[in-house]
Amino acid sequence: MTVLNLSAPVAMPLTAVEAAGKRIAPTWPLDQLIAVNPLWELRDQPLTAAAARLEALGRIRCLLPAEHYARLWQRSQIRDADVLRAAAELEVADDIEALLQALKQPAAEAHWHNLSDLLDSTRDRQYQMAWRDEITHQISQFCAAFCQQRELRAHESLYQSWVRQIRADRGIAILMGEPGLTSAFRELPDDPQALILIALEELGLTTPELIEAYAHALLLDINGWASWFAYERWQSRLNGGRDDALPQLIAIRLGWELALWRHWQQRHEQSAQRLQQQWYSQLPQLSMLIEQQRQAQKPLWVWQRAAEIARQQQEWQILAHKPLPTSPQPKLQAIFCIDVRSEVMRRALEAQSPDIQTLGFAGFFGLPLAYTPVGTDLNRPQLPGLLAAGLRVSEGGHAAQALGFARREQQQKDAAWYDFSRGAATSFSMVEAAGLSYLAKLLRKTFGLQAEPHPVNDLAVSGQWTLWRGERPLTLSEKTDLADSILHAMGLKRLAGEVLLVGHGSHTTNNPHAAGLDCGACGGQTGAVNVQVLAQLLNDDGIRKALAERGRVIPHSTRFVAALHNTTTDHIHCFGKVTDMAAQWLGDATLLAQRERAVALGLAHEPCFNQPQTLDAAISRRALDWSEVRPEWGLAGNSAFIVAPRSRTRGLNFGGRTFLHDYVWQDDSGFSVLELIMTAPMVVTHWINMQYNASVTDPLKYGSGNKVLHNVVGGHLGVFEGNGGDLRIGLPLQSLHDGQQWVHEPLRLSVYIQAPRKAITDVLNKHETVRQLVDNQWLYLFRLTDNHRIEQYQAAQWQEIHHD
Repeated sequence: MTVLNLSAPVAMPLTAVEAAGKRIAPTWPLDQLIAVNPLWELRDQPLTAAAARLEALGRIRCLLPAEHYARLWQRSQIRDADVLRAAAELEVADDIEALLQALKQPAAEAHWHNLSDLLDSTRDRQYQMAWRDEITHQISQFCAAFCQQRELRAHESLYQSWVRQIRADRGIAILMGEPGLTSAFRELPDDPQALILIALEELGLTTPELIEAYAHALLLDINGWASWFAYERWQSRLNGGRDDALPQLIAIRLGWELALWRHWQQRHEQSAQRLQQQWYSQLPQLSMLIEQQRQAQKPLWVWQRAAEIARQQQEWQILAHKPLPTSPQPKLQAIFCIDVRSEVMRRALEAQSPDIQTLGFAGFFGLPLAYTPVGTDLNRPQLPGLLAAGLRVSEGGHAAQALGFARREQQQKDAAWYDFSRGAATSFSMVEAAGLSYLAKLLRKTFGLQAEPHPVNDLAVSGQWTLWRGERPLTLSEKTDLADSILHAMGLKRLAGEVLLVGHGSHTTNNPHAAGLDCGACGGQTGAVNVQVLAQLLNDDGIRKALAERGRVIPHSTRFVAALHNTTTDHIHCFGKVTDMAAQWLGDATLLAQRERAVALGLAHEPCFNQPQTLDAAISRRALDWSEVRPEWGLAGNSAFIVAPRSRTRGLNFGGRTFLHDYVWQDDSGFSVLELIMTAPMVVTHWINMQYNASVTDPLKYGSGNKVLHNVVGGHLGVFEGNGGDLRIGLPLQSLHDGQQWVHEPLRLSVYIQAPRKAITDVLNKHETVRQLVDNQWLYLFRLTDNHRIEQYQAAQWQEIHHD
């Protein structure tokens, strides 16, 4: 919303409302689903302060219930020493008994109440729909319809469309048993800014702090759709735009409050007086409500920190072990994504021979591109959501033209069939005529005999790729620059004869959140395109010659092979031919990784567990089973990000809970690579960590609920749990819970970097976002010294860690 030529008294409320919208983090669509910290836009304040604010304004939990921490202590998963250390860090009295007693205290009831909440307190909830639920449902249904109507959006704004529809809707007054409510909606102004100003004045909100908090509370009621419009804003900013529909969404939610307020004054005179008294009495109490929540949560944060210390102790003990040696000249090198699932596979592959070296690198492999399959209008990002694609890639070579023609022809057939199957006069006859033809396909899918093809990932490709900048292909010089920068960031040296570039993806069936199991660094897609493009670049004789002229020599005997790690089955598919020895190593590594993961999948006590081929078949069936709600655990359990040479971690078992990024600071002149790692992969891993954490601590607001009940909204916007309610964001329950307990423990990310103190500190001082994450304790920053010691960055100082 653009504000022009407004006087200061008028502009202030609008600015405060706009500020409230900026407190909402984006959520990505299902077909590009990446993990996001849902509290991202609150990073300018300490996590403890953000948690108190969210609890006070929206009843949103950032901590687990007290009983969880009590159980951890009773099971000795948190020791007294961990609690005392946490209490000292947080400057809380280190009295174990008092802290245990605090776990028995009831949760604070200090909460802000929107007008609809106050009205709900007087309704008979057994027989009457709650206003909060009805408002959420009505706005959610409207937003779902609006976001699917591109033509409507081109001619009518979000607010204009809503106010036109709500004025004509007489059903709400009937459903809620409130005759005359429609009249209150008809009196709402046509302009969202006018509504905001009128509503805030009538409701008596005058200070920017109070207005921003109230608007934030209103958005938290419909946080799912607020997050969607925050995504649209994010994309607009990446493309240089300034679109922001969140102030209009606030106006819509505020319109409900104003209509109810006026309706009550006119129709319920006696109860309106009580409503006014309740409303006006809480206005001056906002800061007190937040402070009460902060004080009430203080002991719980000690226990949360103690749980994090307990896990960090385990990590420190693992890092204290001596890494396994490696051959100075490997026969096989494999570069994996930093994903925690790669940690298991890398360990399994290296266990096959000391002649194998693996490295960790961001899964988009340094290629800031979007994929446009030839013959289509698709433009699919293949890079982190933090970035805008600077390049475009499509299939090249002689086969590309034929591919494009075949795809366009198939699209025309699909469109005609879609129109026929959806037509009013033809839909029933289509089902009767074609229904039996689907029986065989249905049976094959039911018994796991046929994989569900992905509409993009399973497209036939030419095997050759063309990189574009705008409407022109990249020059040899530009491709050489790209290859040079990627090789420098990888730190790849002493090249082996075979170098595997291993992206990753997953394969699941009947899973709307499938993209969330793919590579987050590739924008919720598999890394297949990225690794094939990079392999082509690095195998190109012209590029190699140009690199050699710059002093970066790739031996003639070295061949780069693109590969894809299926994280659901742990199979590795190579897009090019590899030696028989490499194929054997990869096959044996798959079996070893499957056996490790099988325990978490509940297969340890199955007969197949001790029979490798049978276990492989059982795991593969899970990927094809459309009734399987837990085909894999994704990144559940993630707790740390290690940025160090592989020689520091080779052979160490982090249990699939650690992101691993290779980095040798001695090779990083000017520390540009370190800066890149701390501002991109470190932020991405933090996003992943916080989404998993938030989906556990508050599965209602920040989780997407039960997979079995999901209905997809608009093909890709998100899901409803059931047939309505708010748009659900975050992770499904079955991605985090095994039916008996959580499989992910919410712990803030611990980042370990092996680099000089000054280099790390300089990056912190240069980049405000990174500094906020560390200083406000959204994550923990540690330094691995070259002599195997560990230091922690706290209060702008480095302190050596002394662990048990």
